Amino acid sequence: MGIFFEIIALVFMKRSEGFTKLGPILCVLLFYSLALGCLILVLRRMDTSVAYAIWASGGILIMALVGIIWLNEPVTTIKVVSMSLILLGVIGLEFFD
Repeated sequence: MGIFFEIIALVFMKRSEGFTKLGPILCVLLFYSLALGCLILVLRRMDTSVAYAIWASGGILIMALVGIIWLNEPVTTIKVVSMSLILLGVIGLEFFD
């Protein structure tokens, strides 16, 4: 859930136009606070190294998909291969650590 709050914050960051629009800035602060609150709760049950690796790589993967789907970013072979490798890494950490 926290990763999704981070993604929402990143979308609002883009919408803030370089932190010049107050509404999106406030949304960035709200959703990053929620995201970090979720991470704090996860750290109660999971090693920091694994939790942060899943958090960071999951965020990268989901944000890349958001960029492609909603922000009209280009799809390239290297992007698809890299995203697949990230997904395999997250699965490996989640289920085999």
